[in-house]
Parts: sequence; C-alpha cells; structure tokens
Amino acid sequence: MPVDIQRIEMDQLACWRIRHDDAELVVAEQGAQVLSYTRGPGLPIIWLSEQAEFVRGQPVRGGVPVCWPWFGDLTRNPQAIQDAYQGSQPPAHGLVRSIDWTLKDAYSDVDGATLEFVCSNPAGLADWPHAVEPTFTIRLDQRLHLSLASHNGGDTPLTLSQALHSYFAISDIHQVSVEGLDGQTYIETLEGWEQRRQEGDLHFSGETDRIYLDLPSMLTLRDVGANRRITLETRGSRSAVLWNPWIDKAQRLSQFADDAWQRMLCIETANVMDDVVRLEPGANHTLSVSIGVEPL
Repeated sequence: MPVDIQRIEMDQLACWRIRHDDAELVVAEQGAQVLSYTRGPGLPIIWLSEQAEFVRGQPVRGGVPVCWPWFGDLTRNPQAIQDAYQGSQPPAHGLVRSIDWTLKDAYSDVDGATLEFVCSNPAGLADWPHAVEPTFTIRLDQRLHLSLASHNGGDTPLTLSQALHSYFAISDIHQVSVEGLDGQTYIETLEGWEQRRQEGDLHFSGETDRIYLDLPSMLTLRDVGANRRITLETRGSRSAVLWNPWIDKAQRLSQFADDAWQRMLCIETANVMDDVVRLEPGANHTLSVSIGVEPL
C-alpha cells in the first residue's frame, strides 16, 4: 500500500494525516501534537479523549503533547529554567503546546513517511527570548518515532526541561502493568515528593503521578486485556513520568470523561529533575522515543 500524506482540518486545527499499510497517524500543526495513532482494527495505540476540543490556542487532551522548555509547574523546575522565563504567568508544561509550529518538510519512501516541524513562533515565545528553536521530527514506519531536538544558537549556556507527554490507549487500567521499572528510584509526587524505590513491575490501584529517575532505555506497557505489549525505546532521556488521574481527579479535568481514567495511561519520555538538559553555546540535544506494538 502506498504512503498517503494529506492535510486535513479538525474543527479549528490544521492537521496532517499519514496512512501507511494498516497504520494511521494524525498530527496537528498546533503544538506539533500527535493527536491519534492507530494500527489495524483494534484498540488505538495513542489515546485521544472522547471529549477532546480542537480549538486554536488551547491544548488538546490526549495524543502526545510536546512540553518545552519546561515540564509541569515552572516553580518545580531548577532556578536556571525559572530565570530563563521573562513573563508573569507561566503556563503548565511550557510554551509550545498551544502555538502553531511550521511544517518544514514532509516526505515518504517505500518504508513510511516523515514530518518535520520547527517552532519559530516569535509571538508564542516572546516571554522566552532565547536563541533556541526546537524541531520535532515524526517518523511512521513499522513503529512510531518521535524526536525533539534543541540547538543553543546563543552565546550563553541554557537549561531546559521537557517531555513527550504520551497518552497510551489501554483496555482497562486494572489489566496493565509497566515492565522495566524494578529497582528504579522514583519521586512520589502525591506524598510529599518523597524519593522511593520501585519493587517489581508497576501495577495500578489508585491515582498515580510518579517521576522515575535513571531509567533504562526500554520500557514495556503490558496490556493483558488487549493482548498486546507496547514498547518504548528512548534516547537522550533518563527520566519518565507515569500518570493516571484515577476517579476523583478525572472529574476535575477538562476535556476528560469521568470514566476515561480506565482507558488511558501516560508514560512520558522526559528530561526532568536531575535529568534536565544543559546546553552550552552551540550545543545540541535530542530527546526521542520509538514506540512499537506486538501481541503478547
């Protein structure tokens, strides 16, 4: 089957759709955000909220939001990152989720298709006046490859945190586990940001918001209900955030059904805590993840 790349619209958002073999990928120009990813007739791989709103200037719930040049609450980031921001009301998860990125290139070959975006939006980055324009490359072949690159074009060092905030579709949160975390240190943000150690695979029985540190390059999301495993192979990252809002918090989230916590799990490839990126003048850094899926 030939590769098909087509520009489409989803309500107010300009998007790009790639179809290759049995896979379909939709990416919005706003935020360079992957909105959906399916392969074959079964459960999607990337989860998109049933209540998602495709509105200009507003992040979309689900998909893979790009968090840059900081992750989460700015005040939880190192002082160097806080000092780099010159505005008065820092949004959660950085500045680029709700501004348009420019499609620099789109091309296909016999194996798949690639989209390359650059964030060169002066108005959207006005409160962060530094000589770094991130680029985001999305490659679809037999896997999905996401790469976020930063180059410090200025003459002073710069520190940033970031994440590829991936929402994965699952059959039932009670039937999934994450492998590759055994023995790893994590920060339990729900209980005083205590540092703890993981014992065994991670299973879910309540709200989860953990920052894992010094991770191996491979994690596996095992979904018994869907009879599949999703693998995440990362580069340029030693940290990840695992998140599920569970029952109470789900009711307070925007663009999120009260029962949607059962059908999603975030595994966010990141550079956070002591894994933040420090770029000397002229230096580069690339954060990437390759996502594969196979039957159990």
